[in-house]
Amino acid sequence: MKESIRADSNTDFLFFSINYTELSTSMYLTDSFVNKTLEANDTESDFVYSNQFEDEPIVVVLIVLKCLIMLFIILAAIFGNLLVIVSVMRHRKLRVITNYFVVSLALADMLVAIWAMCFNFSVEITNGKWLFGYFMCDVWNSLDVYFSSASILHLCCISVDRYYAIVQPLDYPLIMTMGKLGVMLAVVWCSPALVSFLPIFMGWYTTEEHLAFRQRHPNLCGFTVNKVYAVISSSVSFWIPGVIMLYMYYRIYMEADRQERMLYRSKVAALLLDKHLQINGITMGEVMRERQSIQMQPMASSKMKRERKAARTLGIIMSAFLACWLPFFLW
Repeated sequence: MKESIRADSNTDFLFFSINYTELSTSMYLTDSFVNKTLEANDTESDFVYSNQFEDEPIVVVLIVLKCLIMLFIILAAIFGNLLVIVSVMRHRKLRVITNYFVVSLALADMLVAIWAMCFNFSVEITNGKWLFGYFMCDVWNSLDVYFSSASILHLCCISVDRYYAIVQPLDYPLIMTMGKLGVMLAVVWCSPALVSFLPIFMGWYTTEEHLAFRQRHPNLCGFTVNKVYAVISSSVSFWIPGVIMLYMYYRIYMEADRQERMLYRSKVAALLLDKHLQINGITMGEVMRERQSIQMQPMASSKMKRERKAARTLGIIMSAFLACWLPFFLW
């Protein structure tokens, strides 16, 4: 969440706006946006924090409710992802290449909850005040961007893995080897550092005005970015992986639909052939009918069910992905 503050010394009017796009505070705000929504006097004594606690009971109740909801989300994210990791590690049958991507994704999401959400929770319960100093503010913003980007890149890798598993099932064991798995995971975990730690600690991500503002107010931890960083970081973290995911899942859906039609045609052709043999009195008809009933029908029906389930799952994944991240990056 981000809070924008305006203190007016003449009227003591307090203005603030809250953005609910992310639970973690890192957000791609351009300098023009901040100049419109954040104004503070140079002296520390004249600065007024937003989100101040008031004596009204309804305000206290809302603040407590917000903290409880945030705490529940943090705990659910930590223990939910930890459960995924433990489940795969304890059951040998689950140790397949796809699930290694899932375990790595769960680890990234769990670290988002620990490093990003927990720090943000401390900011919320202290009325927007940052308690950990200038250096830790950069660490927090870097970890937030790093783990969030790694999480999205994991989803991209999973889509590529599923593409080869469904579109090229015979070549899948040769394409997705343990060596390639290690290379993909290494890229996923290393590449986000190029848009997180490096530009943030070097000061490339923001404007000189914002850096000066942070020096004057070390008890505030904002994440204001310039337009160049916003474009590059959002492209690496969302737009490029998002386009790859859309293309992969589109190909998967088309392949699943094609396989379903082929299975249906094979079933119809087998039935017509069996009927033709029966009409002509060929004794092999009985054998083919038995073989068809034993092999073709169960295999076809089970295959169709799996493909339909996979198509539905892919639709849910993409819908959830776009619903959660698209508003954030469009803003």
